[in-house]
Amino acid sequence: MAKDAYPLLIPLSIIAALMFAFNYRFFGILFLGLACLVGYFFRDPDRKITTDPLAIVSPADGKIVCINPETDGTTRISIFLSVFNVHINRAPVEGLVEKVTYFPGRFKAAFRDDASAENEKNMLVITNSRCRIQFNQIAGVLARRIVCWKRAGDSVAKGERVGLIKFGSRVDVFLPAGVEPLVTLGNTVEGGSSIIGRFNHASD
Repeated sequence: MAKDAYPLLIPLSIIAALMFAFNYRFFGILFLGLACLVGYFFRDPDRKITTDPLAIVSPADGKIVCINPETDGTTRISIFLSVFNVHINRAPVEGLVEKVTYFPGRFKAAFRDDASAENEKNMLVITNSRCRIQFNQIAGVLARRIVCWKRAGDSVAKGERVGLIKFGSRVDVFLPAGVEPLVTLGNTVEGGSSIIGRFNHASD
């Protein structure tokens, strides 16, 4: 379970225990149910990370809702996270965190394509000897808190946990030129374990 769950989980559990202790069974069940929902939402399962050095892994769990060539030669892959998905975000490649930049914005539904440009987001850029890759944590209509555990200058491993977005949200990852996308619209991916792109050998 993600550590960010405890500020919510502990008070809810205490209130539930008190309600049962004073024989307020209905409210005890209510607060216990809320605690269970928080625990479910902040679940943090281990994932098997590929050792393939040419692979780029998904930074998030969810559904592929956009695959769009950008004017700078990158390919934007957008992943929509519903409230039922694991919301831990992971590094798509290993390397050095070059920068972390927060952008204020709106809170449109995360499945909408204009959410990429208009919504509140946090941009991370990771560099290594092969590439410079950007991915964005994007808030949705319910998500009001983007959490990032990394700072500029930190080293990350491929598939390493880097943060989370609370409640429904979106993650965009920009595959560099020379990377073959390995997903299609509608695919379901898992953060850290699903391979979404691969470098051509010529780019190695």
